[in-house]
Amino acid sequence: MNTTVKLLNGKFSLEMQTYGSGGEPLLFLHGAGGLMPVEPFLEELGKDFKVFAPQFPGYGESTGSEHIDDIADAVLFFHELMDELGIPTANIVGHSMGGMLAAEVAAFDIHRAKKLVLVSPAGFWIDELPIPDLFAAQLTEIANLLFYDPKSPAAMLMTAIPEDFKALETMYVERVKRLATASKFLWPIPDRGLKKRAYRIKAPTLLLWGENDKLIPLAYAKEFSSRIKNTKLETIKKAGHMLMYEQQEQFVGAVRKFLKG
Repeated sequence: MNTTVKLLNGKFSLEMQTYGSGGEPLLFLHGAGGLMPVEPFLEELGKDFKVFAPQFPGYGESTGSEHIDDIADAVLFFHELMDELGIPTANIVGHSMGGMLAAEVAAFDIHRAKKLVLVSPAGFWIDELPIPDLFAAQLTEIANLLFYDPKSPAAMLMTAIPEDFKALETMYVERVKRLATASKFLWPIPDRGLKKRAYRIKAPTLLLWGENDKLIPLAYAKEFSSRIKNTKLETIKKAGHMLMYEQQEQFVGAVRKFLKG
């Protein structure tokens, strides 16, 4: 179901997807590409949890990105949102940029995350293993960076370049808008000081990675494991950065098992 949530007297207006009606709250924080109109993996998780998936300000119909300049602004925004939703504590699942923000939410206030799932998260930088610059990538290169199989139906659906000029124009405008927001956290390098704060994370944490991630390589998992105390790493075969689309069943199974365990 799609709803609109207003925060701080209309300072933010959020497009929000919700799935499920019972179970513990699960807050999903998306990556730099935003949310698809319907997310099947969230629908599946909605069978066990009450899932809240907001489009971050600057994505979709969500407004207020001009009020978010840095990590502290983003974290306080999510704290406000959780309070508004009546879920001061929740299971928090974040993918890529959303994984970085989920980790920061849990580090800034140790009571916010009951359990934390970081899916191929951004947030660290290893000089010997630089992360490819998604901001400079050509549209034709994106599928290869994000997917294990760039020719798979999921990859084709998410990275198809429209032939219709109007659709292409719309796609470019949306991409520029998203990247302008994402750049606040990811450009020129996706390191905004999480390494100084990660020690504060108290929530049990699952690190979930596609074994063939070409954007944020699996080697980065070691960096997260060494800086967050209570972590468990699971990898998913035949999956790249977009593992929830490539191996939905394994992804949902791993998240469900960890959050319910």
